[in-house]
Amino acid sequence: MSDFPALALRKPRTLDLVHDNPGDIPYVTAFNDPQTLKSFGFDSKVFMIFDSPQLAINWEEFDSTIFPKGTEERAWVDAKAAKLKRLYGGIKAAGVGVLCMSDLILLPKRLAAKMEAEGTDWRDPRHPRTQELLRHMIAESFEILPELDGLIVRIGETYLDDAPHHAGGIREKKNPEETIIPLMQLLREELCVKRGKTLFFRTWLSFDTDPEAYAKVDAAVEPHPLLTISVKHCEGDFHRGNRFSRVIAQGRHPQIIEVQCAREYEGKGCYPNYVLDGVINGFEEYAFSMEPGDLQGLGEFARTSPLYAGVWTWSRGGGWLGPYTKNEFWCALNAWISAHWGRDPRQKEEEVFARYCSEVLKLSTEDAARFRELCLLSAKAVIRGKRTTHNDIRPWWSRDQYIGEPDLPKDPEKRSRVLAQKHEAEEIWEKICALASEITFADKETKEFVRVSCDYGRFLYTIYRLNFEMKECEERFDKATASKLLAEYDAVWAAWRESAEKNPHTPSLYKEEGFRYNSGKGAWGDVKHGVGPMANRLRKKIG
Repeated sequence: MSDFPALALRKPRTLDLVHDNPGDIPYVTAFNDPQTLKSFGFDSKVFMIFDSPQLAINWEEFDSTIFPKGTEERAWVDAKAAKLKRLYGGIKAAGVGVLCMSDLILLPKRLAAKMEAEGTDWRDPRHPRTQELLRHMIAESFEILPELDGLIVRIGETYLDDAPHHAGGIREKKNPEETIIPLMQLLREELCVKRGKTLFFRTWLSFDTDPEAYAKVDAAVEPHPLLTISVKHCEGDFHRGNRFSRVIAQGRHPQIIEVQCAREYEGKGCYPNYVLDGVINGFEEYAFSMEPGDLQGLGEFARTSPLYAGVWTWSRGGGWLGPYTKNEFWCALNAWISAHWGRDPRQKEEEVFARYCSEVLKLSTEDAARFRELCLLSAKAVIRGKRTTHNDIRPWWSRDQYIGEPDLPKDPEKRSRVLAQKHEAEEIWEKICALASEITFADKETKEFVRVSCDYGRFLYTIYRLNFEMKECEERFDKATASKLLAEYDAVWAAWRESAEKNPHTPSLYKEEGFRYNSGKGAWGDVKHGVGPMANRLRKKIG
């Protein structure tokens, strides 16, 4: 046990979140079932921000004019309170812990307007009036919903898509002295000290990529057994190629690590994308991007640091809209490995994977070996098809259900590598599809979904490859090349759509548009910039 100092200090936590898309229909998922969570090894369910207790507070005792009785707003809040009481109670009764992710600062619109009329900057957590409101909100949250074990607080963004009667925001979210430290100190006092409740404070988009800022926060806030800092395993968003977080294992506060299972930039569970080998042992691209001596995986963190406090997975969701899958096979694989390894990191990742193959999938030894190879190949295909092993391009060109236009490097060596690795990815998907056809699964539905989802990845990454080649052709136009690429592009889309029509297990398909989010007008697909519009520009050039 001495080789694992973290386990000598505390029992690792295993949390799971279903991250419903803001403004979208909630997922229908087994991960909302407490029995599923228990069977996977999770100790707590994390509710999404739109099921946060702060939305259920009527503020009656504080100011009866905030949500007056008989108004639409009051009816909405009362209905939310009843819903959360039912949801939290059902999870708690099943023996699973109840946590909720909360955006701070979030206030009723009428209350925010009153504060502004008084000249109060309610987005400033140092302001005495703001602190008064926060203390009242916390007190009411746990009074009306005592089933709640604690909060996971985020300040990096504020989503209001499903909170029509509230306003949100926080000033200087990256400023340790002005914002992060005073807010964390207040929450520590109100949750941990006064109420014995758990507080997880997220670093994302706040102090997750700045070790100096992290050190300031860590030094200023006194540790508490119920206070844990939450850190994504990589810096920034869940992009392959982003470096392993430099703030992990730093300071004196325990840290829980966030892992996304249905990767929003990489298919959302619609095709094989096994990430736990890389998350635990280090991704292959770290050989080119990390500095000597840097931590490169959760395994090393858990083995060497007393700060390891567990793993928090997002079994479903992240990002916006689709693509959508009804079969959670690939999401479940990442989630099960995360939870079972996370609660006992003395295990090797491959040992936990082998147990999943035998205990859950009921695979033979030979099929387990094939499935392992398939999963490891999926990780290789994703990094080559989306970014390259050397991170030669920004990864934002495709996200959620949208395929945008890539920015090709001007450097000839990098450009050549980008284009070559898109071909490599396509070839890997061919191997994946071949392996899938050789594996005998316990039931026909699983076998069919695995086959169809592998084909899904092959179709998609072929389009990705053509996307880059068409971009290259547009910049260095050649009519014959353009004609050849467009013919192949049209054929792949036709084959993919035909396959989807024939196979009901096929997840929803990607769009030929780029990503765009305009919250004021609700616009999504960018019909001017995307793989489809680019293909049409080439058609016009050909004439």
